[in-house]
Amino acid sequence: MKVLLVTFSMLTMMIFSEGKNVSEVTQVKKEVVFGSNFKLINDTKEKVSIYTGTGFVSLNKGSSTSIGCNVGKEVSWANKGKKGDVIFKIESNHCGKTIKLSKMID
Repeated sequence: MKVLLVTFSMLTMMIFSEGKNVSEVTQVKKEVVFGSNFKLINDTKEKVSIYTGTGFVSLNKGSSTSIGCNVGKEVSWANKGKKGDVIFKIESNHCGKTIKLSKMID
């Protein structure tokens, strides 16, 4: 009896509820990030200073740093603790990977 009453109530709600056009439905684009960091290697021939979006880092030739994968943040050159020109923006495809600095400055 309860099942019949619940089924009848559900059917009644479906009949009298407002329908929505497909054009009214809003789609939300989600960006999924699999790695929380990425590794940046200084494969240039010089020591460099960069701003990672959260702090300043000095990289000797061949050294690397781990950078948080904050999509949209900018990695910039740094000079004496001041942020300089943008090298690249962090994208979701960087997350969980190892990136060479020389590839980003070309």
